[in-house]
Amino acid sequence: MLKGILAISGHSGLFKMVAESKNSIIVESLDTQKRMPVYSTAKVSALEDIAIYTHESDVPLKDVFKAISDAEDGGAAISHKSSGNELKTYFEKVLPDYDQDRVYVSDIKKVLQWYNALQEKDMLDFSEPEEDETTEEKAD
Repeated sequence: MLKGILAISGHSGLFKMVAESKNSIIVESLDTQKRMPVYSTAKVSALEDIAIYTHESDVPLKDVFKAISDAEDGGAAISHKSSGNELKTYFEKVLPDYDQDRVYVSDIKKVLQWYNALQEKDMLDFSEPEEDETTEEKAD
């Protein structure tokens, strides 16, 4: 579900990786569909590698998105522009065990912004996908 979806420091919104070259990757903005190169000096985070701290363990972002989706019956979450207290209260309902000392309001804002962006583009699919081995083999 989140495979190939990237957040790039210094750029708003989310990006989809479309190609690789020797010293960069080519990404496409989910908002504008414009493509651009991203070089190895940029801080790039793959959404599938992100997790949220809880008191017990780290919860993968896709599981947090699923919890939000379940709470909202598949609809949009509250705005990431809501007040800090509203965001914390909302996140407590969705992920009651999240570590309030290590998960900041700015993190909650990003999670909700990303969720709403992906939900708006109908890119949230929580069914268990079959492993696509052919893509991984080609990467070698």
